Amino acid sequence: MVEVLVLGAVAVAAASLNAAFAGHRPAEPFHEAARLLTMQRRVTASADRLLTGVGVISLPVAAALAALVVPVGGHVAVDAPVGLVWFNAMEVVAWASVWLAGWGVNSAFALVGGYRFIAQGLAYELPHMFALITAALAAHSLDLRVIGEAQDGLWFAVWMPVAFAVYLISALAMAFWGPFGHPLGGDLAGGAALELSGPDRLVFLAGRYGLLTVSAAVAVPLFLGGGSGPLLPGWAWSLVKTAAVLALLVWTRHRLPVLRMDRFMTVAWTVLIPATLLQMLVVGLVVV
Repeated sequence: MVEVLVLGAVAVAAASLNAAFAGHRPAEPFHEAARLLTMQRRVTASADRLLTGVGVISLPVAAALAALVVPVGGHVAVDAPVGLVWFNAMEVVAWASVWLAGWGVNSAFALVGGYRFIAQGLAYELPHMFALITAALAAHSLDLRVIGEAQDGLWFAVWMPVAFAVYLISALAMAFWGPFGHPLGGDLAGGAALELSGPDRLVFLAGRYGLLTVSAAVAVPLFLGGGSGPLLPGWAWSLVKTAAVLALLVWTRHRLPVLRMDRFMTVAWTVLIPATLLQMLVVGLVVV
């Protein structure tokens, strides 16, 4: 469980970094957390509080469960031979979480935000899965620790640049972050999180940061050689690489515009899927 706590600390650092990029004080997330904890919940008429609660709570739970199979150096909380499949399964749980949060509050804008995330998932999931499979194919394993160890001498990001780039794009989409923040879009006054207030909103946003952090952490064993590196111990290199990927993902929120889902879906099906399939073919030929 130490790995989960470490990634949680990295998520808190990401929130501070996001505030710094936005021109706010790094301590702003802590002040906002204290404000939300003391705020009274706002409940809409005829809201389904059970479904809303399940959606809100399951988002950070999905992030925490996904973190269990992420290796930090040579250590992992749960040594799962199919860790890559488990990570992808928790991602699908996040789809249900956001949709339930949008549906349960009985608000039109929140519901549209929930459906936007489902549409976004349908657009990015296939390229995302092909990127994951490409790394697993090269390592002959679905174990994240084995995949990281298979990159001794040459990171997969170097000779699988398309898969790495697609993974980073899908990581943003999975956490509905930056250019893929359409489910929480300003044109919907906040989208799926519109009616969430007080502790509910805090837990939901914590789950979002958790997903962003875990997706950044998984990029390290998948494409960046895991904990390998000179001088520093393996766990330190894992954290340094995770922080670097996370900083890049956080930076996109303040530098790239939000994409419309219909346009992203067109790009995903006409560009990203053929590109990842071609990358998988090249890797398969090299491996065989």
